[in-house]
Amino acid sequence: MGFLSGTTTFSRYRISNDHTGAFGEDHLQNLTDRAFSLDLSQLVESAQVGFTAGTHLFDTHFELEKNIIGDALYFAIRTDCLSVPGPIKNAWMKIELAGIMGDHKTGRPSKSQNEEAKEAVEARCQTEAANGKFIRSSETAALWDAATDTLFLSSNSEKGNDSCLDLIQQAFGLEFEPLTPSKLAMEWADENKQLKSLYEIQPTLWHPHRSDSQIVWWNGMGDNYDYLGNEFLLWLWYRWETAGDTIQLSDDSEVTGMFSRSLTLDCPWGEHGKESISAECPVALPEAEIAIRLGKLPRKAGLTLIRNNEQYDFSLQAESFGVSGGKISYPGIETGQSKELTDRIESIRQFADSIDFLFEAFCQVRIGASWKTESKQITQWLQSEKQVRARPAA
Repeated sequence: MGFLSGTTTFSRYRISNDHTGAFGEDHLQNLTDRAFSLDLSQLVESAQVGFTAGTHLFDTHFELEKNIIGDALYFAIRTDCLSVPGPIKNAWMKIELAGIMGDHKTGRPSKSQNEEAKEAVEARCQTEAANGKFIRSSETAALWDAATDTLFLSSNSEKGNDSCLDLIQQAFGLEFEPLTPSKLAMEWADENKQLKSLYEIQPTLWHPHRSDSQIVWWNGMGDNYDYLGNEFLLWLWYRWETAGDTIQLSDDSEVTGMFSRSLTLDCPWGEHGKESISAECPVALPEAEIAIRLGKLPRKAGLTLIRNNEQYDFSLQAESFGVSGGKISYPGIETGQSKELTDRIESIRQFADSIDFLFEAFCQVRIGASWKTESKQITQWLQSEKQVRARPAA
């Protein structure tokens, strides 16, 4: 799957309460004890989940050499559920109603007739499930990285990830917290003794003609700072356009970046709709500039980052920091030549670190005392008739 080869999609979770020790036979036994085994009678009631060894959907043979890679444990979670296609259920419904209504097929069915037909269709669904039909199987890869106390799941589906986390929690007694902008901002503020400043911030009012900083997709709870993800992408846009494409990071490395391939913007007030742009450099198009001048904020963006001689091409969801379509390139390695699995996992760590270090650079400005000046400059940039581009020529 995507963690060990090819492109990668992931959501990340910070692990706490880990008392399991170094990866070994006990971890593999826990996976084996909850390995996926299909029970058709149980499938009728709810979806079934269980561990697989990650090679393919039917692999439940866990091994030290296969599943423990350096400081990481690699496995997968299989989910099976009953999924009768809508057109088939509609056809069954019509067949049942025709039988119930008899000679009165031209009239409208009564409420009781509809209920009777629905019950018959539900019973048929259960019969089909018990016979092994209409089962939908999916698999989510998991990478438990002990080096960073992070769990990577190869999905950005909140509902699907929750069932995976429940199973892992049952097996290992771990606790998880999603690594969204809120969590990362809290960790940065705690480490840099800036929690008081973080607690006092509010969404930035970018446009003076608005009297409020409403964001329709933000729940406004006091401990939710996920809107910082939208401001982070806008700040990157401004920063790369006006001050060059390279940013110094706190670990003394540098990251060079650009927007690429795709960009989704949305109106925080729910008034002007959504804008989706696909282009080699979407922020260079006039419609992108018009959108942010109207007040729209980035919700999802294609990015290219280069750090420590590795290149990452991916899409980033602003509020969740979910990554999709991530491609890791290694300059200097011949085409078609793959790296060792331990190196591949280290590259995924560096991939995630590059995002986090870049967000830390934003937090340094956003939560610190310089944001008043920085936000004023961004507002002026947004209001300018032609946004300034200071990117040096190639």
